[in-house]
Amino acid sequence: MGRPPYSLLALLPLLLCVGLSSLRSGSAAAASITAGTPDGSELWGRCRHRHRLLLGCNCNYVQGASGVGFGNFKEVGPLDVNLQPRNSTWLQKADLIFVDNPVGVGYSYVEDDSLLVTTDWQQAADATTLLKALVQEVPTLRSSPLFLVAESYGGKYAATLGVSVARAARAGELNVTLGGVAFGDSWISPEDFTLSYTPLLLSVSRLDDNASDEANKMAETVMDQIAAGNFTDAEGSWNDLLGFIGTRSGHVDVYNFLDGSLDDEASASAAPGSSPNTAAKPMNMMEEYSRRLSGGGDGSDSNTIGGIMNGVIKEKLKIIPKDLEWVEENIAVYNALVDDIMRPRIDEIDELLSYGVNVTVYNGQLDIICSTIGAEAWVQKLKWDGLKTFLSLPRQSLHCSPSIGTKGFVRSYKNLHFYWILGAGHYVPEDQPCIALSMIGSITQSPAS
Repeated sequence: MGRPPYSLLALLPLLLCVGLSSLRSGSAAAASITAGTPDGSELWGRCRHRHRLLLGCNCNYVQGASGVGFGNFKEVGPLDVNLQPRNSTWLQKADLIFVDNPVGVGYSYVEDDSLLVTTDWQQAADATTLLKALVQEVPTLRSSPLFLVAESYGGKYAATLGVSVARAARAGELNVTLGGVAFGDSWISPEDFTLSYTPLLLSVSRLDDNASDEANKMAETVMDQIAAGNFTDAEGSWNDLLGFIGTRSGHVDVYNFLDGSLDDEASASAAPGSSPNTAAKPMNMMEEYSRRLSGGGDGSDSNTIGGIMNGVIKEKLKIIPKDLEWVEENIAVYNALVDDIMRPRIDEIDELLSYGVNVTVYNGQLDIICSTIGAEAWVQKLKWDGLKTFLSLPRQSLHCSPSIGTKGFVRSYKNLHFYWILGAGHYVPEDQPCIALSMIGSITQSPAS
């Protein structure tokens, strides 16, 4: 399968908030510490599982893209991409573990592409195996509650991993306490997000009535294919829809519809004098996402994700094979997962709720790809017995000192919580770091909150 024009590798992270952890290479299903700082504040290593190698550092943002890279240095880790201290790091509220997951992204790799995961449940099995090994290596994991915090496609990973961990813990196979699972702008229900694009873009003037009619027809095609179980075809049709939206919306940024940072690049792709309907093919989603993650440029500068991960960070870790290049995203990983991308994970959320696990959903107001109205729609499909009461409750406004303005809203009932984050797009911790930090403190019930 060729490179897709739009990539759900742009939809990923997952974070485990726990006691500081580490990994190491060794026999199958084994992990051990390989390196760290002298004071023990940072630990890192690799875990080998069935010829797959995962790498983890002291924070677990498991993304379909690299958690060790993007989740750490661009969103919630102690240092930013310029290796300067981040005053909104989530390390203030909890210890963190980052893992490059699924294998094939970041520093993680397979020794044969046939070993790449093809389903969300396969990555859950890999990550559960990793956790079982980590519990043996790091005793604090047994006494500290474990929180999975996911973003984008990582939300689908967190749904299956959360259920896998909960089942293993209930069966006595994994000695951890699952404190909760949080889903940030997460790709839980492709159907509901796909149906949300047209009304959302109409409401913010990025599509007109003529374009919306065609977009709705394309969305219905996606729905029909999902209903028929033709998930690979649905993924292709979904890509076609996003391509149509890009052309007819003037290349709206689907990660933040108010962000014009890519407008110049998008405009440059059009032929001189062309109209929006005849412009040359815009930058594809994978390229757009890569620019967003790297901060622009070709990724070779020291202050880009690619620059630091293949430079000072690789040198510091000293456990990365010399010929292995860190990559934020990997088309082979995408292609291996293509038949699973459009499958929903609502049932897994219901299972977590039924176990009494705390489930948090948070969404940025300005996101399109995993829109808030799409998230609200899939939440309303839950079979959880507390849903009717949850939906009937008023929202509480959220503030972040010293600002007196409203930064968001939250609604909670029993073990379900929903946060609406104002002024944020797809990447809430990056767009609204203050309220995101306050939120994670509430989720983890951190004494530092």
